Parts: sequence; C-alpha cells; structure tokens
Amino acid sequence: MAIRFRMSLIALLLLLSLPLAACGQTAQAPKPKAHPTVAQKSAATKKPNLPWGSTTASSILPGDVLIADSHNNRILLVTPQKKIVWQFPSPGTTSPIHDDDDVFFSPRFNEIITNEEGQDTLAVINFKTQQIVWTYGHAGVAGSVPGYLNTPDDAFLYDTPNGQVITVADIRNQRILFIDRKTHQIIKQYGQTGVYSVNPPTTFGAPNGDFPAPNGGMLVTQIGGNDAILLDKQGQIQYTVHFPSTFYYPSDANFTPSGNIICAFYTQPGAIVIMSPQGKVLWQYQVSCGPGALNHPSLAVQLPNGLVMLNDDYNDRVIIIDPKSNQIVWQYGHTGVPGSAPGYLDIPDGMDLLPNGIVPGATNNPIGGHLWSYPGNGY
Repeated sequence: MAIRFRMSLIALLLLLSLPLAACGQTAQAPKPKAHPTVAQKSAATKKPNLPWGSTTASSILPGDVLIADSHNNRILLVTPQKKIVWQFPSPGTTSPIHDDDDVFFSPRFNEIITNEEGQDTLAVINFKTQQIVWTYGHAGVAGSVPGYLNTPDDAFLYDTPNGQVITVADIRNQRILFIDRKTHQIIKQYGQTGVYSVNPPTTFGAPNGDFPAPNGGMLVTQIGGNDAILLDKQGQIQYTVHFPSTFYYPSDANFTPSGNIICAFYTQPGAIVIMSPQGKVLWQYQVSCGPGALNHPSLAVQLPNGLVMLNDDYNDRVIIIDPKSNQIVWQYGHTGVPGSAPGYLDIPDGMDLLPNGIVPGATNNPIGGHLWSYPGNGY
C-alpha cells in the first residue's frame, strides 16, 4: 500500500492539538441494501428528467454519482437507488488503474479523468469504449521534471479555445500544473517546484485542491496554510478564506451552488464546513463517535437541493447529510467494512455527479452543467 501524503508528519503533529467534541446524539446511517448485477442501459431508454441510470426520481440525490473506489482500483457509477450501472474496468478483468484518488467527468461527460495519487500518474478514460486514451506520469516513479508527478491530486479536464488542458495539484512538488493534452507539455505553473512555503501565489504549502472557479479562476486548497485561496485567470489572489483553527488538514475546497466554500477535513474525527468568502462559518459538521462520525473524509460538495454529499474514506462509504438536521439521509457502502461486492466500497476517495438529462459517453452533451460549473466555473 502506498504511503499517502495525507498522513504527513505535519498532520500527525497537529493531531496532538485537535480538541474532540463530546459524543452525543449522532446521525443514523441507513442500512445499505443489496444491489443488482452491473448493467449498462441503452441511451435510448433514458428520460431527460431522470438520472441516466434510473427509472425513478429521487428527492435526495438528483443524479447518478461517480465514485473513485480507490483500494478496489475501480470507478463506479451508482444510481440514487444504489444500483451500479457502469463500472471501470469491467467486472472480472484486471484493472489498469491503481489508487484512483479522484474522478471527474470531462466538460461534455464523454470522458473521465482520474489522478492515481499513489502511482504518480493521471489517466483519461473514454466512457463509451472503457479505454484509457491519455496518460501522464510514470507509474510508481515520483519526480519533478517534465513528464513526472509526485502525489497528484484533483485532476480536471478543460475545453479551451486552444485545445484541451488538464490541471492537477502536484502535492509533494508544491505546485499546480496546466498540461496541454495534445502535446503533454506543461504550459503554465503556479508555485515553485519543490519549494514548500505558504506564500501564495509565489509558493504554496502542500496544495491538494485546484477546483474550477468563476471566470476561469481556480480555488486552491493548502494543507500547510489551512486555507482556500481564490485565484483569478491570471493566477492573482482575489481572496483567502482561513479555516477555523480547531480544524486542520483541509481537503478539496470547492464552491457551493450559492458561491460559498465547502471543505472537508481529512482527520479522525473528520469535519465539514461551509464558509462565506468573507470567512464566516455558515455550517459545520463534526461528530466524535457513533455512526455519524467521519473518518478521514476527503471531498464534500453541496448538491443543488442543499444536501451535502461526501466520501467518508476510511469508513468505506459515500454519504449525504441534511444540513438542517445533521442526519445522514443516504449512504452507499457499509460503514467501516471494506469490500468489492455490490453495495461495498474500499476507501472511496473521490466522486462527481452526473446531472439529469445527460447521457454519459455522448458527444453532443452541452459543456458544463455539473457541480464544478457553479456559477460558470472554469468549463
């Protein structure tokens, strides 16, 4: 098993100062259900007002969820009814990916990009053919010269007037890269390679998030700075949100539909916060024990309906929390029980949402329309 940067010395030292909340009434996780065999439905049977893989609507999950099942070395597309409708690789075949840390759809939902954090590589997968069509990095060999990565996180694929560009937070190299898909050349970089220093935008302290932001900008998460930094299209700071000092190890900060910032904290117990751009805490979730407690969550997003979806990595589950009640209202995976059978996950480390009306793999889908495009983010 690869040693993950998230369990760094910095995090271990800070752990000593983390106060634990009292163990009280916690959210009750629903018991997972058995799931049918994998089946990929024909696009002709899809109704535009329903998730691609579903025949009925859900008031909780407004689309199918793409899951990076990292320690099973696979990617799943799961319906709100918890049925697997697409899987990479196909069941029973050897996986060409290892430690798929995050998974995001391409702008037109016909491809998936994943960063294999423990392998120091990136891969783009054609949804329809289930073939890897692009790679970057050298499997199992960390490096900082062109063509190499060191603990890549959050790879995104953009359509630009000059062709497709991939961005990635190259954590241990202390930089954000912009890679031309066609030429494999680095065309832009934020941060100085190998220089760990919390002094953005010149240098960064372990950047582990590079989410699309409005007007071609980027929201960068710094582990070392315990903050999220909004950069404009030219890489200049617009504002910085400092997370509460009671939390540490921020992971994958991104925008909510209303323009606030949501962030997971990769700790045990884990936490989720939503903050305004002015730095006000609008909502937070942290439960110290019981079924509602989180164990190293690494990505949280707010859905259009206001519910919060997150992957609770070491609890082997993806869950949805209602912020009004702080109760878990949907769950895929068995809490703390890793597995590969339908209904089970093994350290799910990333996710994306397939919106209603989108047929994955089609070439005529409109650009954007998923979580990372609020409002006009990047794509």
